[in-house]
Amino acid sequence: MPGAAAVVATTMTTSANGTARNGTSGDVWEKTARGGYAITGLVHIVLGYLIARLAFGGSSGEASQSSALSQLSETPVGGVVIWVAVGAWAALAAWQIADALRSHDEGKDRAKAAGKAVVYAVLAFVAYTVAQGTGGSSNGDSQAQGYASDLMQAPGGRVLLGAIGLGILAAGAYHVYKGVTKKFEEDLTGAPNAVKALGTVGYPAKGVALGAVGAFFTYAALTADPDKARGLDGAIGGLLDAPFGQPIVIAVGVGFAAYGLYSFGRARYAKM
Repeated sequence: MPGAAAVVATTMTTSANGTARNGTSGDVWEKTARGGYAITGLVHIVLGYLIARLAFGGSSGEASQSSALSQLSETPVGGVVIWVAVGAWAALAAWQIADALRSHDEGKDRAKAAGKAVVYAVLAFVAYTVAQGTGGSSNGDSQAQGYASDLMQAPGGRVLLGAIGLGILAAGAYHVYKGVTKKFEEDLTGAPNAVKALGTVGYPAKGVALGAVGAFFTYAALTADPDKARGLDGAIGGLLDAPFGQPIVIAVGVGFAAYGLYSFGRARYAKM
């Protein structure tokens, strides 16, 4: 892959030197990075299905990124799709790193790009573990509780866990805000109304789910009990136990699917 590596390195250097990119260069790196949005869309559609299935009595522990990827890997072309996901998300993470390094960006934009780079790098790693056959075996709750337990054993770990929980809560609130105010349209260029409508539905739904995860992490920190932490699957289960839980969870599942379809549109119309 030396040729591809050279393309990535050259393009990243150009971005880091402050050359503005308008997302229409059409180079290999850009196209691969856009593919990362499309893969994200596919995963969210599967997650939407898994979440909706939980509302009708499906097995818990299914609605997680690794579970969605595992479901995809079991399809006839699943193995290829997962390896494509690894490359696409890695390219998208590298693109965000390049954005964070651009000298003309404001500090706020750099932090935002760096945060996105971490998210897509984690997604690439999760996809890689699934492709290798080592991911997707444990549910999100087990992973979240193990992470919370390890963190609490560290000095100041309880405070840090609470900060993470509040951070996830804030991310959830921002997703809701971004959808309700249609701020996400700033990330697009020339997108049709149908794509914008999907974003208006998808962002708040994803925000509700993230907020539930953040609430459980924060509660785990407040009670000093790592078993209170929940992954996406457990957080959806918590929503299901709330008044009017079933229609709420169904709406969240539909919203995740809408976000997935929006992500396909974003792959085409995103400002890069």
